[in-house]
Order: sequence, then C-alpha cells, then structure tokens
Amino acid sequence: MSTTTASDAKRKAPAGERVADWADGRLGIYGLAKANMRKIFPDHWSFMLGEICLYSFLIIILTGVYLTLFFHPSMNEIEYHGSYVPMQGIRMTEAYASTLDISFDVRGGLLIRQIHHWAAVIFLAGMFVHMMRVFFTGAFRKPREINWLFGFLLFVLGMFTGFTGYSLPDDLLSGTGVRFTQGAILSMPIVGTYISMFLFGGEFPGHDIIARFYSIHILLLPGIMLGLVVAHLILVFYHKHTQFPGPGRTNKNVVGMPLLPVYMAKAGGFFFLVFGVIAIISALFTINPIWALGPYRPDQVSTGAQPDWYMGFAEGLVRVMPGWEINLWGHTLVLGVLIPLTVFAVMLALIALYPFIESWITGDKREHHLLDRPRNAPTRTALGVAWVTAYMIMLIGGGNDIVATHFHLSLNAISWFVRIAFFVGPVVAFIVTKRICLGLQRRDKDKVLHGRESGIIKRLPHGEFVEIHEPLSQAQLHALTAHEQYQPAEIGPTVDENGVERKPSRTQRLRAKLSKGYYAEGNQIPKATVEEYKEITSGHGHH
Repeated sequence: MSTTTASDAKRKAPAGERVADWADGRLGIYGLAKANMRKIFPDHWSFMLGEICLYSFLIIILTGVYLTLFFHPSMNEIEYHGSYVPMQGIRMTEAYASTLDISFDVRGGLLIRQIHHWAAVIFLAGMFVHMMRVFFTGAFRKPREINWLFGFLLFVLGMFTGFTGYSLPDDLLSGTGVRFTQGAILSMPIVGTYISMFLFGGEFPGHDIIARFYSIHILLLPGIMLGLVVAHLILVFYHKHTQFPGPGRTNKNVVGMPLLPVYMAKAGGFFFLVFGVIAIISALFTINPIWALGPYRPDQVSTGAQPDWYMGFAEGLVRVMPGWEINLWGHTLVLGVLIPLTVFAVMLALIALYPFIESWITGDKREHHLLDRPRNAPTRTALGVAWVTAYMIMLIGGGNDIVATHFHLSLNAISWFVRIAFFVGPVVAFIVTKRICLGLQRRDKDKVLHGRESGIIKRLPHGEFVEIHEPLSQAQLHALTAHEQYQPAEIGPTVDENGVERKPSRTQRLRAKLSKGYYAEGNQIPKATVEEYKEITSGHGHH
C-alpha cells in the first residue's frame, strides 16, 4: 500500500497546470501553441478590413442562433391576434406572424433582428472592400490564389445567404424579391421550369419555399461559409501575412507584432468595438420594418421594392435591359433576363479567375509576400476602378424608380442613362485611373531624384529663384523604388536558326498583346536608377 508524503504534496502542481498537462499529453496543445502563438503579424490599418468581416460573421452566427428559437418557418395561414394592433385580424403566414412576435413581444427581439440584419450588410460590405484591398495591392498572387477563391466564394455565398435570410419573414418586400428570382429561374432555357417547380414545390409561391429557405439559411450556407472561413484563416497562417514594402521587409520575413499577447489583445478590443458600433447602428436606424410592408400576397407588389445593395448589380442589369424575346424550336428565350444574368455570371467568373489570368499574362510563377502600391500596377488598378464604376452604375439602375421619385426625373431617362453609362463609364474610369497612376509614378520618380519640396524659396546670386528640395531618407527611397517592373512578354523570333518559319499560336499572340497592355512603354514609368540618382546628387547641371 502506497502513501503520499508531505513533501510529495508540496511538490504537487496547481490544478490548472495539471489540467493543461493532461490536455497537452493527449492533444499536443503546448507544441501547437509554441509554434503559432508567437507568429508575427504586420500592423497596418487596411488589414483590419478582414477582421471586420470575421467579427461581423461571428455576430451574425450569435444573433441568428437566438432568432431561430422564436421563428416558425411555416407558410400555413393564420389570423393575426398579436400585440401589433394595426395588423390584428389580417391573414398571414406563420413565418410573418412569428417575425412580428419577435419584433414586438420577445424581449430584445427587435434589437437582435436589427443587429442580425445590419451585421449581414456590414459583413458583405467589409468583404467587398477587403477584396478590393487584396486586388489593388496584388495580395492574390502566388501562393494565395486559392485563398482568393475562398474569399470570393465567401462573398458569393454571403449574397445568397442574405437573400434567403431577408426572404424568411414572408413580407411584401421579400416576397417581391422571391418573385423576381423565380422569374430569373424561368428565363433559363429548357430547365428553368423544372428548377422552379422543384424549388417551390409546385406553382409559385407554393407551400414549401420558406421552410426550404430556412434550412438553406441556417444550416447549408452557414456551414459551408464557416468551413471556408476556417480554411481561409489556416492559409493565412500557413502562407504568413502579406506586408507593404519597407526597410527590413522581404519576401522571406514578416515585420510586426506577435500574435500573443499584443495582436490578440488588440483583436479582442477591436471585436467589441465592431460589436458596439453595429449595436448602436441597429438601435438608431431601422432596417427591414416588415410591419410597415404587410404580409406577402402574389397579386401585390410593395412600392419601391429594392434588394439589398449587394444584389443591386444583378437587379440593375435586368431593369435596364430591353424586354427582348425570341422563339426557337417551340421555346421562348427571355433575353431581357437571360442576357443580364449571363453577363453577371461572366463578370463573377472573371473576378474569381483573375489571379490565374494575371499570372498567365506576366508569366510570373514566383511567390509574392510583399504588396504592390496600386499606382505601380496602373493597368490592374484601372481595371479594378472600371469594375467598381460599372457596379455603381448598375446600382443606380437597380434603384431607378427610387432615383426617379426622389430627384423628380424620368424613369426612361434614367434607364437610358444607365444603358449608355454602363459601356462608357468603365472605359472613361479605366483611362482616367491609368493616367492618374502614371502621373503618381512620375511624381515618385521626381521625388527620388530631386528630393521632397520643402516650400523654401532661395534666390541665387544671378537673381534666379529656386525651391529648395530636401533629400529623402533611406526608408522613403526604399518605399518608392522597391517595386518590381516587368518586361512585356515577347513572341520571339518567328524563324529559327535553320530558316524554318514558326507560326505563333493564337494563345501566344494574345498573351503577348495583353502583356504589352500591362507593361509596355506608356503603361509604366521606368523607376529611377542608381546612376540617375548619383548624377543628380552630384550636382551636374542642377542647383
């Protein structure tokens, strides 16, 4: 029989340490934490955009769990006798009635509804701006192409999750949106009617769509998005974080703060800041007041029915497209809906595949962990601004009735403006943006060679007035000259050493042409060289 001595009792570790040792022996937590908790993250304000997306997604999950406890996803019709007096005696679905109960009878229900909806809007807005930051700085390049696809899928799935979410209350606004979606489905040749019958369980509106949207909204789409978020964060850890060029920063290191304790403390505080801002917005600004719209009826349409902003682009394409139809082999093709949705799908596909397209054009297969300044990639930056311009123009088209009533304009005039601007606006934005980027490159080159303007005017002995330029620091010089400049791809000689003519393929010619559009003369300003800098600073021919 063994006994425990007093000295053994004194050497016994605290309870918390014993639990940690027990867990580490089975899960290897200590080794995992030691390898990752001191991981370095760079400190730049633009990296907080991704954190806003993550924190708003967590808020969506937390508030969504609360709302599921009280929502009834049923299309069975009942007569309302709740506490909202203007609606008493009106027939509505159980889904709409339960949403009214959440808003007026459940303690804190309306605030949670508001937080849930505002967090969804902010999540998608954050994703939009975050992806633009990644695009304009070139953070999508190797080895982060897959992470770009994950982010793109998160944005697209977020759009559909938002659509299914605001459709659940079965109010007149969301019902109009579902009706629009059904029309888009029916425009699909051959299979459209089958998909519609399957989705709605019969003729529109059927009796199953709310229950099906409910399952998709709380289980299927959030589950996929949660997996993508985890995969996205794992790849961020694995590839290490990108950083802007600066002294001591290379493709092989990261300059910043450790994850624990500095970064985690800042991230924790930022989470509560984001939560607080969303809560304040939700308390002060009403969104989706379903009691002012009434329950959905197939024979009615709500005045000023508008989708959330992230669906405005597709809505705008459909609204401004002429109502063309053609009949082929006994089938009617509704081109007024089919063409806009095809354009929308093609644009989404180009966004998803852009990292691979640019890599093919440049022929660059190296890893990149340093970011570009947008001005140093003028063609890419111009393409991004052109796309944002097209998006904003179509957003006006998606709300053409609201714009017409608020600004007392003709609805047809707005539609024609959007039709023309959709083709002209992006081209103008591309040209202007590219010229601005090239102008900024020239300014950077001048600063490197001549220094920074000091604002001090000096009169020379012969009477000439000149401005004194202050030389830049080594850190500033590095920031302005650290970027790489590619040479455009060449097709090469079409005749080999034996005199045999080689005919370049169409793919080779296309790649060479696109490469010139990115990097040929006139598409980037050669950065200052060491020889030019030495000649200027030596004073030859300069004051």
